[in-house]
Amino acid sequence: MSSLRINECARWLWSASAGFRFPAACCAMAGALNVSVSLYFVYVCKHLIDIATGVSTDSLGTYIGWMAGCLATQLVLSVIRSRLANRTEVRLRNHLHNRLFTHLMKSHWNGREAFHSGDMLNRIEADTSSITDAICRTVPTVLVTIVQLGGALFFLSQLDVRLAGILVFIMPVALLFSKSYVRKMRCMTREIRDTDSRIQSHLQENLQHRIIVRTLEYTGQAVGKLSELQRSLQGQVYRRTDFSVFSRTMVQIGFMTGYAVAFLWGVFGLREGTVTFGMMAAFLQLVSQVQRPMVDMSRQIPAFIRVFTATERLAELTSLPLEEQGEPVRLEGSLGIRAENVRFSYPGSERQVLAGFTHDFRPGSLTAIVGETGVGKSTLIKLILALARPEEGKISIYNGREEVMVSPLTRCNLSYVPQGNTLLSGTIRDNLLIGNSRASEDDMRRALHTAVADFVFSLPDGMDTVCGEQGTGLSEGQAQRIAIARGLLRPGNILLLDEPSSALDGETERELLERLSGQVTGKTVVLITHRERIAELCSEVVRMQ
Repeated sequence: MSSLRINECARWLWSASAGFRFPAACCAMAGALNVSVSLYFVYVCKHLIDIATGVSTDSLGTYIGWMAGCLATQLVLSVIRSRLANRTEVRLRNHLHNRLFTHLMKSHWNGREAFHSGDMLNRIEADTSSITDAICRTVPTVLVTIVQLGGALFFLSQLDVRLAGILVFIMPVALLFSKSYVRKMRCMTREIRDTDSRIQSHLQENLQHRIIVRTLEYTGQAVGKLSELQRSLQGQVYRRTDFSVFSRTMVQIGFMTGYAVAFLWGVFGLREGTVTFGMMAAFLQLVSQVQRPMVDMSRQIPAFIRVFTATERLAELTSLPLEEQGEPVRLEGSLGIRAENVRFSYPGSERQVLAGFTHDFRPGSLTAIVGETGVGKSTLIKLILALARPEEGKISIYNGREEVMVSPLTRCNLSYVPQGNTLLSGTIRDNLLIGNSRASEDDMRRALHTAVADFVFSLPDGMDTVCGEQGTGLSEGQAQRIAIARGLLRPGNILLLDEPSSALDGETERELLERLSGQVTGKTVVLITHRERIAELCSEVVRMQ
């Protein structure tokens, strides 16, 4: 993936922060007020010392009151800023998670995923945290730091212009020296984030398939690959840390020089009588007020690098093209599917999966699609679902009055039961309601019966039985029948079944087909199978070669 320029990253961040810029600005304002009060506190402390040493004749009690007021105000502003930053950060993180999740769920699928699911999760979680921290904390902190630096330098210049000039000259030199490493650190940060994504992808994939990994005795190799990735990440982090430490060391040298200059200036001034004790105390505090923000600024350099790297990675996700959006196109009555001269091959492959496929799946028919593995049976289903687009030809849905080309907007007419175990973690009831969130108890019972899943009623908790990830706790055949019941609950008048009986015994398979043909009235059923005995029970058979 190509890197975004800084101005493109800034535009993406500006768009992502819409609706949250005002609270972030309020957070920065609270910080700026806190800085202003702290500078006034320096002024109050100077006068208190001058009063105590007899240089000033102002009221001691008045300035003690001002000092207490400054401390109390700083405490209140600090609490306000902290609460506002935390709440804004949580809301913004939730907003970005929702935005990215929605985009990925609606993005167009072209036959191959552009990103590993572990990589996507890593970006959504880690990179989003970097961006929310930047918008809610880093940017307000930088603004506050600029206010603090400007105020301290102004105050210092009122006491001695020469000293302020020396500090202004020394410290930016140190910062500019450190900035020569920014581009290198940006590349290293990108490498670290990409390696971190590969680690998460490796962990997720092997944990998800740990039974297969274990039974194939591949655990040692999987652990070895994880160790190799971790060593790579460790080395990358070490190299970036060395650069960062060296950069900060250069900045610290400048700060130490500035502090030494201010301190020695005060010492010689005290000896010569040109500086009072109060002025000396004010100088030291103001130098600290200048030094601390400059240190903070130097520390924000790696933070901004992480932000731009995170922005690049999230922008890659949001750049994925979306499917067609709009109001669903629902056709009434019994529906048919017409495929005309369809040709399709997957991106990056020269092999044509489908070449000139033509067939009319008539309304109300029960059609079996039979063929060897790899002839394009499942691909045809994906084309009907508009998950992919044919290179040539067309696929349409029709009734007696109208005909529309298949698209994401026509999926409301379709119900799809994919091959294998596709249950989500939760109860059986939760899985059934995915098919139709408004389904009644009777609707779910009828669907389970039609899918030969009556075993659910004999479970101790019935439909409230909890099944784990990918249907853990149920057999493959049980999970498959529940998935079929879920598909039957969907209101669409076209039912697409991909190897619905692959995990069923012969008797259950026969009973399933009989119930589907007898009880699914008014629906057009397209069934993919490689078993001839199932094809014999269907009204039509399409043989693909």
